[in-house]
Amino acid sequence: MQRSKQEKLGSEQKKAVGLLSIGTFLEYFDLMLYIHMAVLLNELFFPKTDPFTASLLSAFAFCSSYILRPFGALIFGFIGDFIGRKSVIVITTIIMAITCTTIAVLPTYAQIGITASWIITICRMVQGMAASAESRGAEIYITESIKPPLQYPLVAIITVFSAVGTSFALGISSIFTNVNIFGTENQYWRVAFFLGAIIGLVGGVARTSLREASEFANKKKMLKMKFADNKVEWDKNYFKDTFDNEKTFLTSLAYFIICCARPPCFYFIYIYCSDVLKHDFGLSAGAIISHNFWVSIVDMCGLLFLAYISSRIYPLKILKAKLFLFFTCIIFFPAAMYTYPSELTVFVFQCLASLFVFDDVPASPVFYKHFPIIKRFTYTSLLSSFAKLMTYAITSFGLVYSTKYFGYYGIFLILIPVGVVYYFAVKYFEGLEKVK
Repeated sequence: MQRSKQEKLGSEQKKAVGLLSIGTFLEYFDLMLYIHMAVLLNELFFPKTDPFTASLLSAFAFCSSYILRPFGALIFGFIGDFIGRKSVIVITTIIMAITCTTIAVLPTYAQIGITASWIITICRMVQGMAASAESRGAEIYITESIKPPLQYPLVAIITVFSAVGTSFALGISSIFTNVNIFGTENQYWRVAFFLGAIIGLVGGVARTSLREASEFANKKKMLKMKFADNKVEWDKNYFKDTFDNEKTFLTSLAYFIICCARPPCFYFIYIYCSDVLKHDFGLSAGAIISHNFWVSIVDMCGLLFLAYISSRIYPLKILKAKLFLFFTCIIFFPAAMYTYPSELTVFVFQCLASLFVFDDVPASPVFYKHFPIIKRFTYTSLLSSFAKLMTYAITSFGLVYSTKYFGYYGIFLILIPVGVVYYFAVKYFEGLEKVK
């Protein structure tokens, strides 16, 4: 397969990568603050219940951040494909700052009752919608501005910085849940969300200096000239022209399946294992957050390694290797938990799963390139949002029941089917790449 290559970055490209990476870090710091403080915040914003019902509430609180993502994909997909990638990146960063401020000042369930539960859930929905569009916008921006082989590691760096934001959120959460700074239970954690709001605003302002992604800008300019030459109003026919040559149903289905892969892995690593630590080993909320902080450090190191090797090993080969290594490790999880039940056992398997999680990293640019430029943002956003909404809902509620009846072996009722279809989806894209 012949393709133009890029070995060095220009000054504008370096600036763009820097701003996008830092912005993604800020965005995921804001998003993950609640997810990783959920063991504490769910107690403050939802009514107290028995452990099983608490697990269901935890699953609902987690899934709430994915409910509006298909709706957000339509809105931000239109903005990203009609106005530009830059606009989405700036707008979503500001939205995240606003929701963080709302959470920081929100009264608890004990103060205003079920109203607190609804408001926090709405904030989580809006945060999930904004974060999804932001990270996709950053990845597509780099895909359309930088050519392989640098394209692969630099798009992967966006995911690395999302992991850095996650680790930073866990570190801050650990501090504010283990050290009672203000001496009252309902005050000290709010500082973390105020901090998230401030850095979100800073990131949004900084990103206004970005130029539009070159490939998208050139395509848009070309279409405007084409419509002008034919005396056609481009704003009314912009999408119609580019939607004439539809990608096959199989391409969209394969990408949908790829997007279904990460949710059950992430849920197992951070949510399911947190419930195990809480209910089976009696760890406090602060202890679980501190425990997961070290898991996130391992996760971040694994992503850095993937970014490094993606310029040397073709990304689709890396995806197949990760899938094999993930199941080679996780297959021993139930036996280990029954034989050597301990916090250390949970930690080891969390780390192994985070290192080999099968998802789209570092092959995102490969997938994006198989969708037309003008509808790339909308199509990939919609497919990803529906995939994650469906898979997180099935995983979070499914694991509550499957592990109740099958114990630790219940995790495989979700992971194995997802892993099998994921393998065939990767093989499908390998076939497309060979044709290309």
